[in-house]
Amino acid sequence: MVQAWYMDEADDDPRRPHRAEPDRPVGLEQLRRLGVYYWKSQTHFCLLVPLWMLDADKYENDPELEKIRKERNYSWMDIITICKDKLPNYEEKIKIFYEEHLHLDDEVRYILEGSGYFDVRDKEDKWIRIFMEKGDLITLPAGIYHRFTLDEKNYVKAMRLFVGEPVWTAYNRPADHFEARGQYVKFLAQSA
Repeated sequence: MVQAWYMDEADDDPRRPHRAEPDRPVGLEQLRRLGVYYWKSQTHFCLLVPLWMLDADKYENDPELEKIRKERNYSWMDIITICKDKLPNYEEKIKIFYEEHLHLDDEVRYILEGSGYFDVRDKEDKWIRIFMEKGDLITLPAGIYHRFTLDEKNYVKAMRLFVGEPVWTAYNRPADHFEARGQYVKFLAQSA
């Protein structure tokens, strides 16, 4: 099942879990109302999307992954490994990933190894932390403010999926003037 919760206000090491006290877990339905979709390998937790039985160990030849890519038009993909030994300019990249930002396209990540956190803003602008580990697939909608960090293991290998050519541009907050943000805000109002 998804592991997501409201974050505390501490500004120390972002790789720590940062659970609010008392604990305020967040379920799949609340994430769905934010436009965030989450799947776990070999199990399906999103009732609005066809059943997908992914296998992170066989991602190179996984017919279910190919089916997802075809159904959702994910025509482009690559693999990124985030750790000190593999990612050039590691310290700089980690800081950039953790800056609050949005994209003009959906962000789709499939965790193949390791773990980390995606943080997303709720309707009241509070942070929700989503723990991601091997076999988890997440879709963040265009226009949502979010950020990413590794956990204390300092390693993740993830597949990045895109519709068409990838656009790597992140727009740091404030970025409310973009059409994607306006459409996302409208979506939030309608999903209440």
